[in-house]
Amino acid sequence: MHTYKIAVIPGDGIGKEVVPAAIEVLDAVAKMDGTFQFEWTEFPWGCDYYSTHGEMMPKNGIDTLKQFDQIFLGAVGMPELVPDHISLWGLLIKIRREMKQSINVRPAKLLKGLESPLKHPNNFDITVVRENSEGEYSESGGRIHQGDDEIALQNAIFTRKATERAMRYAFELAKNSHGHVTSATKSNGLTYSMPFWDEVFSVVKQDYPDIDTTVNHIDALAAFFVMKPDTFDVIVASNLFGDILTDLGGAIMGSIGIAPAANLNIEREYPSMFEPVHGSAPDLAGQGLANPIGQIWTGKMMLDFLGHHEAGARVMNAIEATLERGIKTGDIGGTATLVDVKVAILQYLQTHEEVTL
Repeated sequence: MHTYKIAVIPGDGIGKEVVPAAIEVLDAVAKMDGTFQFEWTEFPWGCDYYSTHGEMMPKNGIDTLKQFDQIFLGAVGMPELVPDHISLWGLLIKIRREMKQSINVRPAKLLKGLESPLKHPNNFDITVVRENSEGEYSESGGRIHQGDDEIALQNAIFTRKATERAMRYAFELAKNSHGHVTSATKSNGLTYSMPFWDEVFSVVKQDYPDIDTTVNHIDALAAFFVMKPDTFDVIVASNLFGDILTDLGGAIMGSIGIAPAANLNIEREYPSMFEPVHGSAPDLAGQGLANPIGQIWTGKMMLDFLGHHEAGARVMNAIEATLERGIKTGDIGGTATLVDVKVAILQYLQTHEEVTL
């Protein structure tokens, strides 16, 4: 039996509640499979840690994480304790950058048993591939002068290597999906970065003649997410555009609280990190009302990345069956608690052997 060593960072707020629930589900499905198991090691890093130590994680934190197969993260951020730019750059983005997690993958689909706020969602099933290492989130710029003359500069940096890497990953995903890739651009407004993005896309797509392609400006693409989300398959986007689109993807599913994400080191040189899209939700923390589905679905993505697709399908089936039974937390129109949802998912896993891939 193979043992995967997983670093666990519950982080802040509801992360401390949804992560243990997801671990229970992952342990249960691993036991059902019988060929692998997880060894979890928890690290108390986050805003509480910062309040005591003056840093979001210890200075040797990255070296510590490199010893693990993967990283399972809950949520980062407690603005009343630590400013967001410190908490994010001190933990989440630090891990993404130093572990070379260059690809961020976020699915959005109409789940069985969950009503989309859209009138005609038409069973959309979208995967957004977000370039995760540079672009608009590049740490380049500065501020000069004061008063009326103050200037802030934020440089967006796009390299051919990282841009092409994200696009090729999107095309490879489309091979096993519906065979269509949409590129998110804004070359009619950003005079250098997005024409460059378009040029790289036009080159990369030549290597995938069997994949259909579309290029959409990001503003129109956001509108299409609402008007006709079922027309999309795989979307490749820059760091900022992908970030915004995927929050919209969570919204059209019914709640950002159910949206999963994976930060991938596709070379598998370092561990990848799996985290839900939702934040720490301080207003819900400690009440047992948080929705654990985003974290559990994130665990399903980790199973898939590890090659355990059947186990991942079991988890997805259990999530949808629970929603179909009407066991839902308040953010998606129900009255269930976090424990109610977790127990229902575990019960389904224990009583259903069939797998729908």
